[in-house]
Amino acid sequence: MDEREFGRSGQHASVVGLGTWQLGADWGDVDEKDALAVLEAAAESGVTFFDTADVYGDGRSEQTIATFLGGRPDLHVLVATKMGRRVDQIPENYVLDNFRAWNDRSRRNLGVDRVDLVQLHCPPTAVYSSDAVFDALDTLVEEERVAAYGVSVETCAEALTAIARPHVVSVQIILNPFRMKPLREVLPAAREAGVGIIARVPLASGLLSGKYTKDTVFAENDHRTYNRHGESFDQGETFSGVDYATGVEAAAEFAALAPEGYTPAQLALRWIIQQPGVTTVIPGARSAEQSRANAAAAKLPALSDATLQAIEDLYDRRIKEQVESRW
Repeated sequence: MDEREFGRSGQHASVVGLGTWQLGADWGDVDEKDALAVLEAAAESGVTFFDTADVYGDGRSEQTIATFLGGRPDLHVLVATKMGRRVDQIPENYVLDNFRAWNDRSRRNLGVDRVDLVQLHCPPTAVYSSDAVFDALDTLVEEERVAAYGVSVETCAEALTAIARPHVVSVQIILNPFRMKPLREVLPAAREAGVGIIARVPLASGLLSGKYTKDTVFAENDHRTYNRHGESFDQGETFSGVDYATGVEAAAEFAALAPEGYTPAQLALRWIIQQPGVTTVIPGARSAEQSRANAAAAKLPALSDATLQAIEDLYDRRIKEQVESRW
């Protein structure tokens, strides 16, 4: 699989990576055997970038990655984790002592001396404007606790503030055919600055797979049930913030745009891969089959201008008004 560079860092990642939120929690139950099978299928498909976080299953996702990579010393995988969501979300908690403690825990979970890439995990907006926060992150690099750092953001404005920081190597942001605003504001600024873009929530929490109807029921411990209106964390993380009924109808239209040989999910991933400035896209998977199908999107032919335009028209007509003013 093709790899792309994280601008300033010299690090590289496969154009399709693997998001591992599903392997920790908040998507229903996934047992360890299935989780390890997802990681194996991704690696065998050429994926060299795993994204995790210290709160996914309270560390379970990090530990599962460590178990898998511990048994596959032949693999070179860049592992990115995130920190900051284990405490009350106030700027005062984003200090060096906490960073060290969070990093110590992630390094234990991952079984490494140095984390490849650590990201602030959607912190309060004020954190992005704090010199002390980024000085502390620089200290983690100087202490060889982390090789590089980036941020995971909710809004385009947060992304632009972070991109202006000289040592930020990556910005993780929601980007998919139901969330296009970053194409205009964030990706050009990142390209200019040499900052990598990690596209998350690429399938709008599964909406873009085309598998759901208005009658689909998700498990009680699935965020698509308990966070549909932002009850537990930012609503934009669930179905990209799109009202579910609207999303299901728009997803059916989207699925009809898939060229022969593409699944709807692969259409969404291929669309993201083709956006200038994207380094990697990180779909999640609950099965080895899903993991392989996601990775296969990297090898599909480029989408035609007509298909790209049809996707943009669908967004403008059905989605834009719901999401652009909020994120």
